[in-house]
Amino acid sequence: MNTFTYRYPVTVYFGERAAEKNLPAELARVGQNVMLAYGGGSIKRNGIYDELMGLLKAAGKTVTEFSGIMSNPTYAKVQEGARLARENDVDFILAVGGGSVIDCCKVVSAQAKTDEDLWELETVLRGSPTGFIPMGAVVTAFGTGAEMNNGAVITNETKKVKGPLWGAFYDFAILDPAYTMTMPMSQVISGSFDALSHCMETYMGSPMETNLSDEINEACQRSIIRNLRVTLSDPQNLIARSELVWAAAMGENGMLKIGKVTDFQAHMLEHQLGAYTDCNHGQGLAVIHPVLYRHMLPEAAPQFARLAVNVWGVDPGGRTELELANAFIDALSSFIREAGLPTTFTEMGIPADTDYKAIADTTVLTGGCCRKFTRDELLAVLLECR
Repeated sequence: MNTFTYRYPVTVYFGERAAEKNLPAELARVGQNVMLAYGGGSIKRNGIYDELMGLLKAAGKTVTEFSGIMSNPTYAKVQEGARLARENDVDFILAVGGGSVIDCCKVVSAQAKTDEDLWELETVLRGSPTGFIPMGAVVTAFGTGAEMNNGAVITNETKKVKGPLWGAFYDFAILDPAYTMTMPMSQVISGSFDALSHCMETYMGSPMETNLSDEINEACQRSIIRNLRVTLSDPQNLIARSELVWAAAMGENGMLKIGKVTDFQAHMLEHQLGAYTDCNHGQGLAVIHPVLYRHMLPEAAPQFARLAVNVWGVDPGGRTELELANAFIDALSSFIREAGLPTTFTEMGIPADTDYKAIADTTVLTGGCCRKFTRDELLAVLLECR
């Protein structure tokens, strides 16, 4: 285990009627002007909007709405939200939705408090924002675990880069699994795979030897696999949904990363694919992971072999480490097909003329990956994924 310092600032309210039970007390601690941020309007159709507006009005808040936050939120949308927050003297942001809404608001929170361009500040000048509008999150779509950290994935359409910016931590997050029950099944599946990917990307970092963080991680992976299978056969199973919601949060609340240098090369590659194609994140990861893992096999065999046995239940009897490592990738690939996720970019509808070389050339190369990929190798991975 590497040396670490662990501190976790987000209060989590998990369970049935978590908003009704806990939001009034949280609202009593914040200022008058509240920004209610959400996406395309599904919260108006499923009743969550009315419930939250009722709680905001009961608390006597003045509400400014920031709507239309898209999947793969853009930097232009961040700037729109920051202007709205400044113009209305927003004291507090309540982000309602999934990872896109929650990520967007982290950066809105920071951009509203500075005249500097946040993208330039963080990516060029290597600075960090110092002022933030306080925030709370209400999770209605799980998978990203975005409510658990201060990182945000934002697409800069001008620069053709989809990458991380750093904003504020949420003061609290409300996770009521019942709020996620109206998610389309395709979104449940892709969100679950994103959560599984977070776990695998953390596991595949260093140290490579067995450690407590990885053993907890193995349990999270088993839980995601088991409960997604239950959900596929029984979509309205609230117990299974509750487990998936919490496993997604565990993947990004720092617990699995304690003492770890993480990998996340698959995520960086998919992010740039998204910058060029605006594709579904979880689906892109499902296509990339098995191919990338075949390329990582020589260096990653010990970890892959452990995953085969401890997560996927492969019988180790009479098998070499390399055979077990291959069995892990086979099991992962089979699960992807079982879940109905795509296995090629063509199945995702990604155009044949996509500039894969530009994607590879602009992908962040992660230091934590056990194989130090070159851009030519990443291009080869992308071409195999077609």
